[in-house]
Amino acid sequence: MKGKFKWSNLYLVFVFVLLYLPIFFLIVYSFNAGDVMQGWDGFSWKHYVELFVDTRILEIVVNTFLVALLSSLLASIIGTAGALFIYNQHNQLIKNIFLSLNNILLVSPDVIIGASFLILFTVIGFTLGFTSVLLSHIAFSIPIVVLMVLPRLQEMNPSLVTAAKDLGANNWQMLARVVLPVISPGILAGFFMAFTYSLDDFAVTFFVTGNGFSTLSVEIYSRARQGVSLEINALSAMMFLVSLLLVLVYYVISKRSSKGKKRAGTRLVMPATEGL
Repeated sequence: MKGKFKWSNLYLVFVFVLLYLPIFFLIVYSFNAGDVMQGWDGFSWKHYVELFVDTRILEIVVNTFLVALLSSLLASIIGTAGALFIYNQHNQLIKNIFLSLNNILLVSPDVIIGASFLILFTVIGFTLGFTSVLLSHIAFSIPIVVLMVLPRLQEMNPSLVTAAKDLGANNWQMLARVVLPVISPGILAGFFMAFTYSLDDFAVTFFVTGNGFSTLSVEIYSRARQGVSLEINALSAMMFLVSLLLVLVYYVISKRSSKGKKRAGTRLVMPATEGL
């Protein structure tokens, strides 16, 4: 029996076409021999050559990835600690207050967050540059990590911690050998989410950057005001490939993690079944 036609599938295809068609258009024109996105003048690698010759843009790429990597790593550590703190709160009122504060930061407009950091750094006399951008990215990435890790903690079986205590494990051993392995997928998801948000952030970075420091989003905006060069298309195409690579890496790590858990579960079940 043939499946019935579903309008939801058509809508899904339309959404994906709408999202990916501009990216495909951008990537195709990065190979255009011309200098503008009007008409096709033949296939050429010249915009990629110009990209790798442009030392300023390469320096900005390194700055952007450095900020994204450091901010996501530190946010993952701080966010995981924050999620553990919220999870272990026995007072429901205090737990709800911290959850609400975390959610407020998630839904707050980036312009408000960026302007707030700018005012803070100006008042305390903090020099705008690499450190100010890094601190700002860590701040808006922490709630993302908390949001990813907290559900994993809530799904964790409390009897695992109880069993570890009965076996004489101290707090550090319980954290390292019981809790962290269980919530590691959430930490990994939080890290990749924070890394992605940091890479493409514009509004917050625009407010707190200075002293000659810049990131890709701010630099592309500055160049677009002077007229979009196809060198930006080449850069955007490479960034899109990097994003795909990150998704594949996350997928592979998640698959290996799930297989490891299944094998560990099999090892635990087999001795029990042998004794029956």
